[in-house]
Amino acid sequence: MRFARYAWGVLAYNVAVVLWGAYVRATGSGAGCGNHWPLCNGGLTPHSPALNTVIEFTHRASSLMDVLLVGILVYWAFRAFPRQHPVRRGAVLSAVFLLTEALLGAMLVLLKHVADNASVSRVYSLSLHLANTLALLAFLTLTAWWAGGPPAVRRRGRALWAAAAALLTVVVVGITGAIAALGDTLFPSASLGASLAQDFDPASNAILRLRGLHPALAALVGACVLLYAISRAASNPRAKRLAYGVALVVAAQIGAGLLNLVLLAPVWMQMVHLLLADLLWIALVLLCASPDMA
Repeated sequence: MRFARYAWGVLAYNVAVVLWGAYVRATGSGAGCGNHWPLCNGGLTPHSPALNTVIEFTHRASSLMDVLLVGILVYWAFRAFPRQHPVRRGAVLSAVFLLTEALLGAMLVLLKHVADNASVSRVYSLSLHLANTLALLAFLTLTAWWAGGPPAVRRRGRALWAAAAALLTVVVVGITGAIAALGDTLFPSASLGASLAQDFDPASNAILRLRGLHPALAALVGACVLLYAISRAASNPRAKRLAYGVALVVAAQIGAGLLNLVLLAPVWMQMVHLLLADLLWIALVLLCASPDMA
């Protein structure tokens, strides 16, 4: 169906926007347009811009294009699907979380929670922004999935709690990952030993002390997600491919995390790590949404 293909395309575009947003943070370009929003340094378009301004402005332009793409998604969903169809709800919720995504992005700029800001308040705003991003990707994923034919599933009892726990723990580890990436950007280290010393130094910035939680928590959550995937595959043969996909991405993500740590988090490796995190989230959402019937 054409709508389903379009919806998957919008999801892919949003993943690209998320990755570019991470590139803005990793390169310290978040203040490239000053503390102006939606204007860039007081104007609609930058004049004779520096590189960090180009990077930030490109992210804003891609986000504006996203508004148009999701707007078309909502309009098309209401034209192509009947009342009460889950695709309509998914499209509307995608639009809602895109709106809050834009507002949270504006908040980061206006509160100056960008560039070299190392305050605890930035950790809170970053965490809220990450959680909203995952919600946006989840509803875009469900919109495309439901448009392709699989029915919406209402989980109950233990199945509901297991799915909710898997999703929530991945959100938590994603937030710690965002904090760790921020620490890598703000406090670069010359060696792995120096980086670990920063993490366990009581005098270090709170962002660095929180960074040390991420690897251990990621390993624990990865194991829990693997167990959930195995249980879904055992109880539902139709979910096996999705379960195997989740397991594969978990393994790749753990490997990428270790490599990121050893290489001292170069920007390109941070992008790979984030891409795998997004793919894991999308695969897990699909696994939780897959029908139970054999």
